Amino acid sequence: QVQLVESGGGLVQPGGSLRLSCAASASGNVFSISTMEWSRRTPGKARELVARIALDETTDYADSVKGRFTISRDNAKNTVYLQMNSLKPEDTAVYYCHAAVVLVGGYTYTAWGQGTQVTVSS
Repeated sequence: QVQLVESGGGLVQPGGSLRLSCAASASGNVFSISTMEWSRRTPGKARELVARIALDETTDYADSVKGRFTISRDNAKNTVYLQMNSLKPEDTAVYYCHAAVVLVGGYTYTAWGQGTQVTVSS
C-alpha cells in the first residue's frame, strides 16, 4: 500500500555532503503517512535511528549526527529528505527510510525502503 523509494546515496570524501531522498507512493486504503525516519546499518553493528520527523515537522536526531544532518519533509509530495553535511567515515552505512502508515480504519504499520549505500572515504 505504501512503497518507499530512496535515492541520493553514493561515495563522498570526508567533509563532503550528500542529500538523501525518500519518496512514498500510496495506494489503496492509506489514510495518512505519519512519522518518517531515517536509520542506518553498518555490518556488525546494531541499526541506528538517525533522524525522525513527525507530521507536524517536529524533528529528533541521534547525538552522533546532531548539527550535521537535517531531516525535512514535503507533505505534498510525500517525500522526506536527509541533508548530510560534514560527513565522516563513520557515517558509512546503508541508510533506510521508513514511515508510519495509517490505514483507513486506524490500522498502522511501518513501511520500509530498500536502502541506499552511503560511503565516506578518501
